[in-house]
Amino acid sequence: MQIAVLGAGAWGTALAIAFADAHPVILWARDSDQVRRLQTERENSRYLPGHRFPPTLSTTADVAAATRNADLVLIAAPLAGLRTTLQHLRDCGSETPFLWVCKGLERGTGLLPHQVVQEVLGERLCGALTGPSFAEELARGLPTVVTIASTDADFALFCAGHLRRPRLRIYAGDDVIGAEVGGAVKNVLAIATGVCDGLGLGMNARAALLTRGLHEITRFGRALGGRPETFMGLSGMGDLILTCTGDLSRNRRVGLMLAAGKPLDQITEQLGQVAEGVPAAREVQRRAAALGVRMPITDWVCTLLDGSVSPIEGVAALMERDIVFEDA
Repeated sequence: MQIAVLGAGAWGTALAIAFADAHPVILWARDSDQVRRLQTERENSRYLPGHRFPPTLSTTADVAAATRNADLVLIAAPLAGLRTTLQHLRDCGSETPFLWVCKGLERGTGLLPHQVVQEVLGERLCGALTGPSFAEELARGLPTVVTIASTDADFALFCAGHLRRPRLRIYAGDDVIGAEVGGAVKNVLAIATGVCDGLGLGMNARAALLTRGLHEITRFGRALGGRPETFMGLSGMGDLILTCTGDLSRNRRVGLMLAAGKPLDQITEQLGQVAEGVPAAREVQRRAAALGVRMPITDWVCTLLDGSVSPIEGVAALMERDIVFEDA
C-alpha cells in the first residue's frame, strides 16, 4: 500500500526505510532545502546518517502531494509539531487514516496526542504507533517489537498486519490512553535514570527508579482512564526499560548531562534534537497535581530542570520522604 510519512527526523526516516522494502513510501519534510539534500544524497545525513534510501522511497516538501494517493499516513513529527501537521492534513482535505508516533503531553495544554487529534480533526480512523524502539536500530534492521493502539481494534489489527516486517513485529491494542501515557512519562523517568547513572549511584538505585517509575506511570495512567495491564506491556514497561537504560536515549543523555552540572540550555543545544521528556515533565507534573496523583520522581526531575536543587540534593530529598505502603 502507498504510505506517506510526515516528518523527516530520525524516527520518520527510520520508519520510511523500514516500510519501503515492501511498500512505496513518500517521506515529507517541510524544509525544501532538506528535501533537496535527501533527494541528492539518498540518505538523511543530518538525523540518520549512514542508512541509504531504498529505490521505493521518494521525498517531497508538498504535503498534499505526499498524501494525495496514500492509503496510510504516518505522522512522525515531534509532539510540538503534531498540531501543525494535523492542520496541514485538514487544509489539504486528506481523509486518509493515519498513525502518530510522537510521545508526550502538549506544551501549554497538557493534552495527550489523541486529544490534540480530536481538537484539530475530530473523530477519525487513527491510532498511535508506540513501544520500545530506537530509530538507529530499526534502520539497521535489528529486531524491533512495537504496538499500535486505536479505539478501532480492527484498524489496529489491519495496520499491524500490513506494516509488519520480518524484523519488525507489531501488536495491536485498543487502550490509546494507556499507550500514550506510557510513552510520555517514560521519557521523564529516563532523565531521572540518567541523573542516577551520571552520579554513579549504582544498580540498586537504577532498579528502584525503574520500579517506582513504573508505579508512577501506572498511577497517573489509571487516573486518566488507562488500563493497568497496558503499563506492563510494550508501551509501558518495555518502553520504560529501553529509554532508561539504552545509550541511544536522548532523554537519558539529558539526565547524564544534568548530573555533570551542565545547564539545561546548554544540554538542549548540544543534543541538537528534541528530548521529549523535558517539556513533558512539567506538563505531567501539572496534570498529575490537578488529578491529585503523587509523582515524586517526576517532581524531582522538574526541580532539576528548573535548576532549583542540585542532583545530589534532589536524591537526598527523594530518599528522605515519609514512609508509605509500597502500593500506595
